[in-house]
Amino acid sequence: MYFDYYYVVLVVPTIILSLIAQILVKSTFSKYSKIRCSRGITGKDAASLLMRANNIRDVSIQQVRGNLTDHYDPGAKVLRLSDPVFGNPSIAAVGVAAHETGHAIQHATSYGPLALRSSLVPIANIGSTIGPWIAIAGIFLSFPVLINIGIVLFGGAVVFYLITLPVEFNASARALSILKSNNVLSADELRGVRKVLTAAALTYVASALTALMSFVRLILLAQRRRR
Repeated sequence: MYFDYYYVVLVVPTIILSLIAQILVKSTFSKYSKIRCSRGITGKDAASLLMRANNIRDVSIQQVRGNLTDHYDPGAKVLRLSDPVFGNPSIAAVGVAAHETGHAIQHATSYGPLALRSSLVPIANIGSTIGPWIAIAGIFLSFPVLINIGIVLFGGAVVFYLITLPVEFNASARALSILKSNNVLSADELRGVRKVLTAAALTYVASALTALMSFVRLILLAQRRRR
């Protein structure tokens, strides 16, 4: 029976970290979604305020179903806020809305890493879906060309995950800075927002580590097969 030592040592710990990160972000969001911000503004209100403060007039704000499904669509120039964020006047809702607005500000200011990440989306989708399978098939069939194609494809997805980190960190930093400079939240409320965004950031770090360790595993498996 074949035992994948590399998967156990390299990938499993990052999967465990991902699960911990998901639990943490859900619990932190749940906690601060129950705490109403002193000004009583909703996620939508906060997003509108921050975009006006940055002279962004061509981005619409829409409500989207789901929980933590918030995102900014640069192609459509639409900021989509989930049900628990859109009309909720909580610290968590304002923080998440401000973070997503940070992406809209990045887009408006031509933030380089965001543009690079957007250009890598097709490669990442293909590479993460079929890249590992092509490489593994090449390993078992002893077909070096397939191995190399699979590794290169998955490598593109790994680059996407790594580029996502500075994009997300920068969006959170912008959110906190703008909320503070515009006196949207008090100092205590900002600390709550920071905890929510830090928990969310951990999920991106865990995803990037999982992708990176999976990539290293493929390379090690390929090298072992070629010996």
